[in-house]
Amino acid sequence: MTDWHDYCVPLTKESEDLQLKAYADKEPNEPGGIRWTVGWGSTGPDIGPDTVWTEEQAEADLVYRLNQVNMGTTRLIRVRIGQRQRAAINDLAYNIGIRAFAESEVLSYLNKSDYGRACARFGLFILDDGEVKNGLITRRYKEAMLFAEDL
Repeated sequence: MTDWHDYCVPLTKESEDLQLKAYADKEPNEPGGIRWTVGWGSTGPDIGPDTVWTEEQAEADLVYRLNQVNMGTTRLIRVRIGQRQRAAINDLAYNIGIRAFAESEVLSYLNKSDYGRACARFGLFILDDGEVKNGLITRRYKEAMLFAEDL
């Protein structure tokens, strides 16, 4: 049986670049204005300028982090959703953060069982540092289309 992992992992990989050596990502809310990133977009206090991973470490970390995101979204979602919808939501929350997802119109409409409006709200998350990013437009489109497959 196909579950959300089967849809989410490839979707996330399409949007994130695999980087085995940590790089500085601009992040105005972080000390020094940067956030160290490695693997498939992984960040955190254990990742710094000297962090180097193998591809196997990056793969395992992606699955671990997506499972963590899934636990967070599962606590927030109050309605039944399909596996494709769960994958789309988890990819969105992986990218924007669980806090932003918790405060989103996607979740608000979803918990009102207004799946169509929830789907349409994926498109609100296309800005990075106040700028529209084509990569985010593409990612949100793919998430919304995957979500819509379970409507």
